Amino acid sequence: MTGRLPEYDADNAVESAVIRGLVRSWPRRATVRRTEPDLDVPTMDDLYDPARTDYPDGLLPFAGHPVYENLDDGARARLRAWGWIAYNKNVVDMEQDLVTPAFGLLFRDAFGTGFSDAARAAVVQAMVDEEYHTLMHLNGSALTRRARGWALPDAALPESGTVRAYRAAVTRAASPREAALATLARAAVAETSIGDYLALIADDRSIQPVHQATVALHRRDETAHASVAVEMVTLVHDALDEQDRRTLAAELRAGVDAFTATDFRVWRAILRAEAVPGADDMLREVADDPERRRLVENCSAVDRLLDRFGHPVSGGARTQSRGRRPTP
Repeated sequence: MTGRLPEYDADNAVESAVIRGLVRSWPRRATVRRTEPDLDVPTMDDLYDPARTDYPDGLLPFAGHPVYENLDDGARARLRAWGWIAYNKNVVDMEQDLVTPAFGLLFRDAFGTGFSDAARAAVVQAMVDEEYHTLMHLNGSALTRRARGWALPDAALPESGTVRAYRAAVTRAASPREAALATLARAAVAETSIGDYLALIADDRSIQPVHQATVALHRRDETAHASVAVEMVTLVHDALDEQDRRTLAAELRAGVDAFTATDFRVWRAILRAEAVPGADDMLREVADDPERRRLVENCSAVDRLLDRFGHPVSGGARTQSRGRRPTP
């Protein structure tokens, strides 16, 4: 079911606190919001534990590098907090600047597919969900800033690497239609693969409970969204001519490359904001490590789409899970 608050366990104090924070953030005049649940539970702030880490060390691209390991505890804690901020910003950037525009194209039937009323309603419901997800991640970052007393501004970070690559694809497109196909393809990659990105934290009980619960709640919704994305992109593909189908397939492959790549530009901005000595050398060294160049993302749903469309991924190019060393 889409178009409503994420499913949560009312008996789970942490999940209930996340939902309470979400509905309090949503404008009370909004008619799309269902009745606010009556939750007699602690707030997110009450459940924040300063002794718990904001982000797992294992998800840092430079985990284990001497430059990082030789930092004092306070400096490492700030970098982990930055990791959580960047993780949330990556999700928000994709939701707002990639997925929502693609859903808008589908709603307006930009590809002349002839969507039914039910299909258009599913698209709108998914768009509503994306706004809730955006609020959840904004709340997660705001909580860390309040609890730690650290600024950690989103404005210090560049746009998500996935969105930067998407904008570049639109810029080099030969026509508005080609640009629209690039938007659709890259949003399909994000929607069918973000569940695995969220899984990196959704099941991690070592970090802040409210962080883990926020991501777990979002992940539950993404199963439905992935199905919607697959159905919609398939309907569009089947109505395209051969040239447009090749364009769509090429953009799906390029979207996987962008989605799974480690975003060293974001980490460079973080390390410079923190004035970490030796940061540039550390990033150059870890960027040369094949194990650190990509996120742990399984884009097998895209592989299946390409197979279905008659554009299979060749040989060893199929996406694989490469061990637990992702980054935002």
